[in-house]
Amino acid sequence: MRKAISAAVACAALAGTFGAALAAPADYRAQARAAGGDRVTAVRVAHALLAQPLALQLTRVRCERAGADGFCGLTLSGVKFHRHTNLDQFQAEVQALLRGAFAVDPTIAEIDLWVTVPLDAGKGAVVSGDFAQPSSATVYATTVPRALGAPIGANVFWDPKFRAELTQGSNG
Repeated sequence: MRKAISAAVACAALAGTFGAALAAPADYRAQARAAGGDRVTAVRVAHALLAQPLALQLTRVRCERAGADGFCGLTLSGVKFHRHTNLDQFQAEVQALLRGAFAVDPTIAEIDLWVTVPLDAGKGAVVSGDFAQPSSATVYATTVPRALGAPIGANVFWDPKFRAELTQGSNG
């Protein structure tokens, strides 16, 4: 009798797992890009931001929680854009991503957003451990508190070459 009850409980648990999976299909792109201690918020933010087509690739959404406040980081790729993008379009997309992330959760107090490009460390270079060579470089970065809602010039880092490419228009 105990084995029958155990089997019934196991079947019910398995059915519940499949039922939950079928009831709410996962956004695998959002799941793959989400990280951090507050992964639930990271998945929600990634899902919201990936709902519309982006010019740049959103590669990572990381969210953390400190007390009642949330802090998120958005990482974008500075290469292989989905479409030709100029400086104004880039800045508009950054604004839209920040607004979209803040809209997901009113407890998000601050968002870091940065754009990275891969570096050629050279053949045979060590890219992890104590003697690691950098494998990427940051070409744009900003930190935006909810109160500001938008990057402010003094709080933005631009790599001059990346900015010049965007001024001319770029495919990344």
